[in-house]
Amino acid sequence: MWLSSDGFGLWKRNSSRRTFLKWGLLAASATLFPSPTLAASRDPAPPERSLSFYHVHTGESLDTVYWCKGMYVSAALADINYILRDFHTEEIKSIDTRLLDLLSATHRRLDTREPFHIFSGYRSPATNALLRKHRRGVSKNSLHIHGKAADIYLPGIRISLLRRVAMSIRGGGVGYYPRNSFVHLDVGPVRYW
Repeated sequence: MWLSSDGFGLWKRNSSRRTFLKWGLLAASATLFPSPTLAASRDPAPPERSLSFYHVHTGESLDTVYWCKGMYVSAALADINYILRDFHTEEIKSIDTRLLDLLSATHRRLDTREPFHIFSGYRSPATNALLRKHRRGVSKNSLHIHGKAADIYLPGIRISLLRRVAMSIRGGGVGYYPRNSFVHLDVGPVRYW
C-alpha cells in the first residue's frame, strides 16, 4: 500500500529526493513525446476509403468506396475483384484487402484525383505461365496469382515518384519498370527492385 493514514506513509519513508526527481523528470518528458494515440488523433484516418481504376486492356473504369464506417463494403469488393480480374481468361479472384489499403494510402499521399491505370491485377496460373514463356522477370509463384499484386501507374504522376511514395509506406514489394511505364505493388514481404 502506498498511502498510510497520514496520506504519505510508504511514499514518504521509501522515497528520496533523487527518486522524486526521477519520477518528476519522467512525467515531464512524457509530454515531450506524443503517444501514438495522440498522433493518430491529429491525422485521423479518413472515414471512408475509395479507389478509382481504369483498366488499360479492357477500357473499363470503376470509382468506388470500398471501406466505410470501419468495414469493407462487400458490393464494392466484388466490383474491384471484377475489374482486377484476369482479362485473358475472365477468371475472378478475391483481391487482398491489404492491397486495396496500400493502393488507397498511396493515392492519398500523392494527393491526386486520377484513377489508377491497371496493367495487371489478378493473374490465373495459366496466364502467369504464358507470360513467363514470353517475358523475363515474371515470377513462377507471382503474387498476382494470389490476388496480392497490381501493376499500375497514375496519369500526371512520374512513375519514379509513385515508386518513392509506395516505398515510403513499406506495405510490401515495390517493383520499378520505367521502360514499361508502371510500378508493381504487392503485399508480400517489404522489398524493392
